Formats: sequence, C-alpha cells, structure tokens
Amino acid sequence: MIGVVVKSTGSWYDVRTEDGEHLSCRLKGKFKLDDKKITNPIAVGDKVKIEKEATGDGTWVIAGIEPRQNYIVRKAIKKTEHSHILASNIDQAVLIATLALPRTSLGFIDRFLVTAETYRIPALLIWNKQDQMKSKDLKKFESYRSTYESIGYPVELISALDQTQVNKLKPLFENKTSLIAGHSGVGKSTLLNNLIPDLNQKTAEVSKFANKGVHTTTFAEMFAINEKSFVIDTPGIKELGLSEIYDEELGHYFPEMRELLGECKFHNCTHIHEPYCAVHEAVNNGDISESRYISYLSMFKEEESHR
Repeated sequence: MIGVVVKSTGSWYDVRTEDGEHLSCRLKGKFKLDDKKITNPIAVGDKVKIEKEATGDGTWVIAGIEPRQNYIVRKAIKKTEHSHILASNIDQAVLIATLALPRTSLGFIDRFLVTAETYRIPALLIWNKQDQMKSKDLKKFESYRSTYESIGYPVELISALDQTQVNKLKPLFENKTSLIAGHSGVGKSTLLNNLIPDLNQKTAEVSKFANKGVHTTTFAEMFAINEKSFVIDTPGIKELGLSEIYDEELGHYFPEMRELLGECKFHNCTHIHEPYCAVHEAVNNGDISESRYISYLSMFKEEESHR
C-alpha cells in the first residue's frame, strides 16, 4: 500500500493510508537520499510504500519511499555536516513571526525564505500577536510588510487568539499541504488550534525574563484541516542553518537579486567587492532593501567558511 507519513518519532512512523486509516510503521532496512548526509531518512509528508512484516505478527514496515516533489531542509543541530528534513511534498512554507516575545529577526526570516526558494516553494509570512503591538510596533511592521511584499511574498498580520482573524486566513491554506515554522513561542500551536477545531495542541506562555518560548511541539506532525487541506506543525526553530546551497548560487534565491542576473559587469559577480555590480547599485539606490543585503552578506560568509 501507499501512504503518507504524518508523524515521525525517530524510530516509528504514523502513516495515513489512502483510505484514511492510520498505521504505526517502522523502517525496513536503511534508506538514503541520493547519498546525501541526512539525519532523518524519512520525513513527515513523504509518500511511502508499506507492507506487513513477514514474521506474521501484524507489524507494518516502510519498504520504500516514493520520489519527493520537494523538501525543506536545515542544517542538523548536532551534526553540522548533515541536514535535517523539516518536511517534504509541501505546497507552501508558512513562517510565523513576532516583533517581540520572542523577537523574530529579519536575518532568520530571510534564511527561511532562501530555504523555500531553493526548491521553488511559495512562502507566506504571518506576523502574530497584533493584540500586543503598540503604534511604534505597527509602524515597524508596516516597514517590514513593504519590504517583503515588494519582492513578491504575501504578508499577513493577525492575533492567533482572534478567531475572526484566523478564519480570514483559512482560504490561504485551502487545497494545500502547508509547512508551519517559527521560533518557539510565536503562536504556532495557538494558530493551529483555531484553524482546526478540537485539535488541542499544547500551548505555553513565553518567558518575559528570557524573551523565549517553550517547546510545546516535540515532533513534526501533519494535521488535516479538511480532506484536501493539511498543515505540518514543526518544533520551534532557534536557528536556521542553510543546507544544500552553494555560495555562488545564493543570489539566485533572492528574488530582487535574481531580477538583475546578467546586469553585473562580471558574470560570476558575488555582489560583494566587484566593481560595476548591479546589486550594489540597487542597494545604494534603495531598490534593494539594506536589511536584505545584510542578510545576503551574512549567509554568503557562512557558506564561504564551510567550503
């Protein structure tokens, strides 16, 4: 049978079959992804072949993985030379961000967007906790909205506690499998609880002393909004290390830089120190956001240091 992995706990996998049944399965043998160093050979969202164990004890095993449409990866936390797959076969990547408690940096947002661009996965930015924003916060948010909408990313501002606002988001998730990511404490679980009645995901208060959230999601898990709409909840991400991106390709994953391909004097321009660089000129003219360019420099230096 063919099924979809909806939860992974490391050694066992919850697989939803085509008729909606959920089966607990374990791996049959070892799996590799194109000989790449991956910490989790099977991820939530994978379509897998399952069969009953030959021993006849009723145990189900995963015997193979169907080709992936796409996947989003990050650098593994403990094995820096390895990657960890957040989810596979997704239609959009949704980042939940907050201005405070906890603060989501623009660098983190840009890394998430670059990761999505790597596999041409559409991305959506949702700023949460509108109810806690003061006038100066709203002004800052509008600046961020302008930056990201100008380069093609949809931006929403909500309070996940407000059911009316959450209901207005539902069309954005219709007929899609969406990955939801963000720091611990940004309100992913609260949003999901209001998107999906009776889900009852665990939530926790953010520590005002440390300005950090508490991990309430331990494993990635897929939930159904309806028969054709699914969301994949992921554990809170503290840092997002880039993976499978070469520094000379990095500019291709910034839409505003991609538009200027071929306009620099040198075909292999890194947009850092070369003369007659179209990206430099765009930054100086204000056509490319300075914060975005700073993020590019940070990522480029990080990838260069790993060569």
